[in-house]
Amino acid sequence: MFKKTFALLISGMILAMSIALQPAQAQAGRDADAARARLKVDQVGVGSNARVEVKLLDGTKLKGYISDREQDSFTVTDRKTGASSVVRYAEVSEVKKSAGGMSTKSWIVIGSAIAGAAVTWVVIKPVLCDGGAQSRGPC
Repeated sequence: MFKKTFALLISGMILAMSIALQPAQAQAGRDADAARARLKVDQVGVGSNARVEVKLLDGTKLKGYISDREQDSFTVTDRKTGASSVVRYAEVSEVKKSAGGMSTKSWIVIGSAIAGAAVTWVVIKPVLCDGGAQSRGPC
């Protein structure tokens, strides 16, 4: 009888503790997200070159640059419209640095063009201008 009562008491305590710890874990997760967002904003910096994409907990996405940074918040200014949004770190789900350069597709096109020019110079030009390895042409 004692073992059964003791087992039920332990089970009840474990169940109560798991229910009580969930809000604390959720709060700790939000605090960690806010700390990560603050660290990322610090890394990106402030100014027109500090371009970011911010995703908020409610699903809203902001694009622009960080124009101001405070203890509990930062300001994202849209490049096109000039509209500013003050964002609290606790509201942030994710902060990503925006790509400011050329896309991968552009780099592939440029690399292909350079490779094509190199092949033309090394392989095709000697064949057309020299007539092959046997004679020297007018080129």
